[in-house]
Amino acid sequence: MKNFEFIKVKLEKFIKKYYINELIKGVILFFTIGILYFLITLLIENFLWFNSIGRTILFWLFVGVEILMFVKFIVIPIAKLFKLAKGIDYDIASGIIGKHFPEVSDRLLNLLQLGRSTSSSDLLIAGIEQKSSELKPIPFRLAINLGKNVKYLKYAAIPVVVVLCLFVFNKIHWISDSYDRVVNYEVAYEPPAPFQFYIVNKTLKALENTDFVLQIRTSGDIIPENATIVYNDEVYFLNNLGVGEFEYTFVQPKNKVDFRIEANNVRSREYSLEVVPIPALLDFEMQLDYPQYTGKKDEIIKSSGNATIPEGTKVSWVVKARNTNKVEFITKDTKTTFNKGNTNFVHQKRVFFNLDYEITTYILQIIM
Repeated sequence: MKNFEFIKVKLEKFIKKYYINELIKGVILFFTIGILYFLITLLIENFLWFNSIGRTILFWLFVGVEILMFVKFIVIPIAKLFKLAKGIDYDIASGIIGKHFPEVSDRLLNLLQLGRSTSSSDLLIAGIEQKSSELKPIPFRLAINLGKNVKYLKYAAIPVVVVLCLFVFNKIHWISDSYDRVVNYEVAYEPPAPFQFYIVNKTLKALENTDFVLQIRTSGDIIPENATIVYNDEVYFLNNLGVGEFEYTFVQPKNKVDFRIEANNVRSREYSLEVVPIPALLDFEMQLDYPQYTGKKDEIIKSSGNATIPEGTKVSWVVKARNTNKVEFITKDTKTTFNKGNTNFVHQKRVFFNLDYEITTYILQIIM
């Protein structure tokens, strides 16, 4: 029964192609559904912000579903392709072939039934050979069209479109951030604040005894209606300028102020307002050493830089200042630095003509 054996070989090839087709389809579906499920899992976590237990369930549910899909779509077709597991038999294969070639459906199934007959009469063998001869030209393998698997590729466009949309709207971090949280499900994460505070001022340095206006701006998905500032264990409301902008005035701060901003249970980090001391004259005097020819007794003029003196008088300007490390004596043509003592700044000059001058104090550490 050579023709019958040939028919069985053709059926074997058909079954092999059938499982190759199932494997190709399974690979496409596994990666398409797997990636889409991966994205859905991360997006669900991103919007719901599960706690550690929720992320643990989400992680292992994802792993379990992926394993099941891998077994269904890839492992089982491979096992049946290499006959490691039971697959379709000749009867089922003939039914599939019969759907593609209706004219051979009953004849092929009848041939297989005859082939399983326990009788071995010459008439039966002749009948099997005749039916096998009639079916021999039929290309069973054409009943499987591998090209039809292309239709499943359209589903692969779904996760691609999702990723492109996230990229266009600059939300790709939803995927990366959620991935880190789901993979590290044992780590506790705090959900991000719906907005953030920003200090608009270029520097947080206030001049001593001078009002400082703190300017605050918020940025995020929502805009708080009110905000407060906390410092020295006290809470004060900020002035709402509208559209997420606030301000607060520190009235003549004298010392460093540590503060933070709060609104809708959102807290900023700790900030520090530095107070920069300004130079100030505490005391000023002019010590007048008159020439001997005048016969006048030397004297001291306090708190005034104006005096009418005889020609040749030696004048000592003595300045006592706070927060000052430099004092200058400035005339129309010159600028001279006072000599610095332990507590005072001193400048001496013998005056022979009218002298217009000014005295300026400096603190070199001021950087605003």
